[in-house]
Parts: sequence; C-alpha cells; structure tokens
Amino acid sequence: MSSRSSRTLKAPPSLPSGGLRITPLGGLGEIGRNMTVFEHEGKLLVVDCGVLFPEEHQPGIDVILPDFTSIRDRLKDIVGIVLTHGHEDHIGGVPYLLKERPDIPLIGSRLTLAFITAKLTEHKIKPKTIHVEAEDKHRAGPFGLEFVAVNHSIPDSLAVAIRTRAGLVLHTGDFKMDQFPLDDRITDLRHFARLGEEGVDLFLTDSTNAEVPGFTVSERDLTPAIDQVFATAPKRIIVSSFASHIHRIQQVLDAAHANGRKVAFVGRSMVKNMGIARDLGYLNIPRGLVVDFKKLQSMPDNKVTLVCTGSQGEPMAALARMANETHQIKLDAGDTVLLASSMVPGNENAIYGIINKLTDLGVTIVHKGNAKVHVSGHASAGELVYCYNIVQPTHVLPVHGESKHLHANAELAVRTGVDSDKVLIAADGNTVDLVNGKARVSGRVEAGLVYVDGHTVGKVTEETLVERRLLQEGGAVTVVAIVDPDTNLLAEPLEFITKGFIHDEHIFDRAAEKVKNALAKASKIDTLEDLEKLIADTVARHLDRVYRRSPLITAVVVDA
Repeated sequence: MSSRSSRTLKAPPSLPSGGLRITPLGGLGEIGRNMTVFEHEGKLLVVDCGVLFPEEHQPGIDVILPDFTSIRDRLKDIVGIVLTHGHEDHIGGVPYLLKERPDIPLIGSRLTLAFITAKLTEHKIKPKTIHVEAEDKHRAGPFGLEFVAVNHSIPDSLAVAIRTRAGLVLHTGDFKMDQFPLDDRITDLRHFARLGEEGVDLFLTDSTNAEVPGFTVSERDLTPAIDQVFATAPKRIIVSSFASHIHRIQQVLDAAHANGRKVAFVGRSMVKNMGIARDLGYLNIPRGLVVDFKKLQSMPDNKVTLVCTGSQGEPMAALARMANETHQIKLDAGDTVLLASSMVPGNENAIYGIINKLTDLGVTIVHKGNAKVHVSGHASAGELVYCYNIVQPTHVLPVHGESKHLHANAELAVRTGVDSDKVLIAADGNTVDLVNGKARVSGRVEAGLVYVDGHTVGKVTEETLVERRLLQEGGAVTVVAIVDPDTNLLAEPLEFITKGFIHDEHIFDRAAEKVKNALAKASKIDTLEDLEKLIADTVARHLDRVYRRSPLITAVVVDA
C-alpha cells in the first residue's frame, strides 16, 4: 500500500496536461467534514461539503468546516458541487462555501436538494440547483458525471462516476448493500459492474465500517425490536434520532400507529426535515398520527410518542435538555427513551453522561447496546470486498473514515487482488494525481480545521482552544503588577485576581517572591510584552510545581 507521511509532502507541482488531481479537504482521518475537490483542464468539481461535530476538547465550537484555502482564489473555476446525500457531514458546509460564491451549481437528488435548499434559506442564499437521479448523466465543464443508486440510512443517496480524459473515477459516497431496504431501493451492483467493465481507474470507497466483518444487518431486521418497545412501554416513549434519519423514523411511526400512539416531532430541525420528507413522499404518515406537541400534553402517557434530536449527546439538543431537566418536557419514572442511532466516535462520553442522567430519573433506556434498534448505514467488510470484486479497479483510494478505517479498507482491496502499490492511503490535504493511467500522491495543500463559533468562522485557532481548556480545567489567574518603568522592578506588591482557581494567600505570597527575584535577575527587558511574559511564566511555573495545575495566567503591567 502506498502511504507517505503528510509531514514530508510539499506543495504539489503543476498538474500535467490531461491529468486529474483529486484533493480530499475533509473526511480522511475523521468521521465527517467530507469534501473532495477534482481538478481537470483548469476547472474544479467538488463532491460533498460537510461538517464535523466538535469533541470535548473543542469547547464552545458549533461545527468544524473543511478548509477552503486551497480553492479560495479559484472559486470562479468551480463548475459544480455534487452532493451524494443529505446528511450534515456531507452538506453542512455548503452554506459557508456559497457565501463566498453563491452561484455555484448544486447537483443532487430530489431529497438532498430539498434539504440543502431549506438550510440555505436560513442563510438567506437562493441556490442554483440541478436535479439528477440514478442512471442520469450530466456534463459539468470537462467532467462527465454518471449517477448510481446506492443504499444508505437516508433515501435518495447516490454514488457518482466521473469521466475525464485522465480516466474514470468512481466515488461511492456513503453506502451499504442492504438487500431488503425499507424503500426497496438497493445499491445498483449491476451499474457498478458496467462501470467495472468499462474500467475504473480510481475507486474512492466508504471506509467507515471496514473493520466490521461480514455484512451490515438489514433495516427491516430492526422492526421486531422496535415493535417490542412500543408494545411493552408502560408510559411515554421518547425516540432520539438524527433529524435526517428518515428510514428509522418511518419504522417508529409505523410502530406507534400499530400500537395506538400519537406522535409529535420535537425540535426545529426534526420538524423541518420530517415535513420535507413527508411533502416529497419519502415519509408515509397515516392521517391523524402526527399531532402538535401541545395536544399530546393532554393525552394519557401510554398514548404518547415524542421524536427528537440529541442521540449524540449534543448539549443543546432536546434529549440533553430533558436529561438535565431544563426542557419543558419533564421525564418521569416509567418513561422509555429509545436511542435510534450509533455513537459517532468522540461522542461516547457525552452520550453515556446523558444515559446516566436519564437512568437517575427512573427512565428506561433502549439503545443499540441492549436491543436491536439500530444498524449502521455503512458497508461492512464483506460488502466492500464484494464491490472490489465486481468493480475490479486499477487504483483504490479509501475515504470517509478515521486512519484505522482507511487502512482496514486498503487491506481489503489488496486481498481482492488490487496491487498494493496502487492502493493509496492519503490524508486531508494530500493531492492525488491520475496521469496516463497512474495514480500517485503528488503533494499537499493546506487542509486544517476551520472552527465555527457562533457567527465567527475561522477565527478560533488551536491556541484559542488551548486557552479555553485551561480555563475549563484550571481556571484563570490575573496578575496585576505596578512596575517602576526606569528599573522594571515592582513598585508595589503584586495583586492576584482568580476565577475558578483556589485563592491561597500563602501560595501567592511565594509566587510574588518568585516574580520579584525574576525581575531582579532579568538582564534585559525591552518591551511591555516581554515584561508581562516574564511575570506570567514565573507565576505559571510556580503554580504548576505547587498545585500541579495550569490555570490561564494573564499579567497586566501598570507603570508606577
């Protein structure tokens, strides 16, 4: 397998005439933020533009975007954005890219375009959309696109074949091979086979479940367990799911209807998405089943079902606020919470924290770990091997997964007969050039994490997050020093102001003594910044040695 450390890669050379450059700007080494840029004959095609959700070590961050730096001065060259499906990790970044050039065409299926159009309306952007379906072909500049039906945990998902003079690339998007999907729309392996007969020069494959042996369980196999929950729950049932997981919510609606329960959607995104899915015919809701939440409040508990977001432990989502007893819906002993999703890596602690709080309230928790109520939307190892044997690609570039998933997927490709030198392990920002039938990693462009913090985009740095973690873990200490400007010595005793840090006069007396000695020994202090740094560093070393804590320390120097 071909893998080079990103640290040794330099900026890529000019793309040879007729070549195709593939640059993943997100989704390699992480679950989310999926975005890949294809360059050919001076034009760019983008496939997906999603977000990554923050982890505990990124306090205050709303979402994380791909880095647009490498394409920012070439926005006019973008001929379109292909959206493989409507999940946030594939469409959530689109509004931020369209704010830089609003007229980039969005190419996708009906449901996907409906979801992204609704999202863009919130950002006051009216997009240019191009509706495609499976089997359709579309020309976008020098890129010939052909779309393939794939099965995923959201309807209307598509893989895309990209034809250029450099060769044929097949990008699966997120997919699995459920043979009995709820909407009867299977992954079109015959179409994959036809492309394989034509000759796929580079195969980009979903890696999320590459470590999982066998085949992903069918969605239909969950129905008995979900039905059992609805048949036996004594009081209210609260179902928490992704707001775009239409298949799972359809199963919940069917179970509620069969057991004489009414349903209310809770949360803006859930209400919006389910309304779109209903209006487009992707969600079948029997007449009178879904009612306004206020109407449910007057109904017997054993007739109530609530469907909300928050299955990943998001602190502001409805389920977390119910667990913290800050939501208008108050949970009681005997209520049942059904977590209809998998744990996204990095969210485990938040999810378990909510489960524990709900348990303390006397709520019964049903989740993937104790009942068959959720399956993954991604192909397991057996399905990936099946695809490799059908397509028989010349080169493979595993995408959409953490590093361990990418390597596991690469090993599967090699086991099916793909030359190990033609299986490429890349990272975000690596450029892969397909020239004269040969694919190789050619360089690296900037592809860092771009943080969205409220209305601020890209202003939060890693240093900002370090400061936030220091505040979170150690509190803050402000040192006010009145200094003689002629001698740089203390004119008055130091003043210490603390927030979230134990104020011990004895410890700070010793810290003041350390500062006094450091100033006396300092040979040369040229600027106010140097003086403040010396004071802050001296106090930091002392507090770390005495307290074994590292608060955020700020020194403020005032001339005497």
